Amino acid sequence: VQLVESGGGSVQTGGSLRISCAASGFRYGSACMAWFRQAPGKEREGVAVIRRSGTTTYADSVKGRFTISRDNAKNTLYLQMNTLKPEDTAMYYCAADPPPSVDCYSDSWWVADFDYWGQGTQVTVSS
Repeated sequence: VQLVESGGGSVQTGGSLRISCAASGFRYGSACMAWFRQAPGKEREGVAVIRRSGTTTYADSVKGRFTISRDNAKNTLYLQMNTLKPEDTAMYYCAADPPPSVDCYSDSWWVADFDYWGQGTQVTVSS
């Protein structure tokens, strides 16, 4: 199993970035996929999730600015981040919750069994 993130970098406040996660070694199309982030000295935070059904949920802090999407033909997960703020600075990780992914459909999706994790890609937003 591999999850490999890419696309991170440094941008100024108000800028945009798209990060990607290439998946292999498991049934990607059937998995619940999510993005998490962790800033220095802070707990890991669930940013967005996209389920097998295509439904999505976002953290309040990114709602309206970030868009999660998936390409099942390419086994790739994306996070389009617009109107970036300094508080978005963090290491971003993609994670997979393989089937049956029951907890991924709950309101507290971030505590689901995300068994697979990538190494992360750094996003830095300067003011």
